[in-house]
Amino acid sequence: MDPVYGRVMVPFLAKFTHEPRGLNLKTQMGAGIILSNITMVVSAVMETIRRDLANSNMTVVMSAMWLVPQFVLLGLTETFNAIGQLKFYYSELPNSMTSLAMVMFMVSVAVASLVASLLTNVLDSVTGQGGGVSWLSSDIDEGHVDYYYWLLSFLTLLNFVYYLICCRVHWSFSSSESRLSHAVDKERFDGIEGKP
Repeated sequence: MDPVYGRVMVPFLAKFTHEPRGLNLKTQMGAGIILSNITMVVSAVMETIRRDLANSNMTVVMSAMWLVPQFVLLGLTETFNAIGQLKFYYSELPNSMTSLAMVMFMVSVAVASLVASLLTNVLDSVTGQGGGVSWLSSDIDEGHVDYYYWLLSFLTLLNFVYYLICCRVHWSFSSSESRLSHAVDKERFDGIEGKP
């Protein structure tokens, strides 16, 4: 997906945004989170349709092509968010710390995997209490994987709100840092100008 983004989408977006990268890195990461949310919504809708068809009394033959929309959206999500994150780390950190950017990214992926595993186990236990059928039952026609996708969609929406807060804090920090560096540069210039 990244070559498609780099060769097709970046030149197209650059015409409208006047940004050499097509999109500002923060905008690119935000778009990735929004696409992730859309992916979860599409997955929930598709799973609801699949489950309803499977539980109807009709014989239903479904193709694996039903999964294509989710996987295309997931690929776009990775292209926007993951690549945007790495580029953001590289742009924010000095050249001597570029390896730290990759480490930060990998650690965030590892933590996300642990949280996802914990969430799955907790949800399976909670929804299966009292002899009920768990949302994540091994019999997917009995369970409610669609509810799980709706929950992930809601959590992704909360993540986007958190992301907006982080962007606001970063903007405040970077703008104050920019004012400070401007003041230091002006002081240096005035000092050079004042020398005989």
